[in-house]
Amino acid sequence: MVFVLLSQVTEKGAATIKGRPERVKEVNREIEAFGVRVLHQYAVLGPYDFVTVVEAPDPASVARMSVELAARGTVRIQSLPAIPIDDFLAKFK
Repeated sequence: MVFVLLSQVTEKGAATIKGRPERVKEVNREIEAFGVRVLHQYAVLGPYDFVTVVEAPDPASVARMSVELAARGTVRIQSLPAIPIDDFLAKFK
């Protein structure tokens, strides 16, 4: 399953990125320990700081990852399941 993660860093998270920008890539590697694979990641402007596209076996894996990362106090994550467009369109046939 594919999910889109919309992330907002906290003040603590911003300080970490400023002091150690490579930490973003380290966290991406930690995400894999939860069975979630980062497919794409973008830094964005607006209400969110990062948009990350991930692949996971199920919603529970993404939920656990989100809670574990949020518990650190450095980020808040909104997780959205992503439906491949062909699968979506097939529901209308």
